[in-house]
Amino acid sequence: MVSSLLNFLSNIYPLSEELKQYLIQHLKEKKLVKKEIFLKKGETNDKISFIIKGFLRSFYITDEGVDTTVWFMKEGDVCISVKSFYEKIPSEEYIQAQEDCILLYVTYDELEEAYNCFQEFNIIGRKLTEKYYVLSEERLFGIRNKKAKDRYSFFLKHHPEIVQRALVQHMATYLDIEKSRLSKIRAQN
Repeated sequence: MVSSLLNFLSNIYPLSEELKQYLIQHLKEKKLVKKEIFLKKGETNDKISFIIKGFLRSFYITDEGVDTTVWFMKEGDVCISVKSFYEKIPSEEYIQAQEDCILLYVTYDELEEAYNCFQEFNIIGRKLTEKYYVLSEERLFGIRNKKAKDRYSFFLKHHPEIVQRALVQHMATYLDIEKSRLSKIRAQN
């Protein structure tokens, strides 16, 4: 499993043997069963995880009790509550396994040590940050500037594996579309 993460990272930027050994020594495995909560609101996210197997979603519950999906994470993605992890504050969101999952993780301090000791890891971190900023901007732009049908079409085109794995009600809240409306749009496609 560690080898799949090392291969993934090497595809972003070549890893030195020293960095590979550092990661092998510090990566820890976490298994989750379907519906298990990985992070609860109010807990501080103290580790950054790489998804080897499985599918998770990030969500929050509004004051009115509405469950609203923020993000989906699958194999090859990083699993993190960004603000909680980097600012070391309690999370406003939950992260829940939607399938059985296997994650590899390091703590905040281990990540910082890797950044301080291995220049190539900074490059990898920057490239991953760029990727997630682009995805975040696409989502914000899509929700603010597209009609419901176009939002779903964009999501289907760019994230078909998520469309196949996510529950309709979770996709609906993620896309900011009423569940019944999303069901009609999906039936037309």
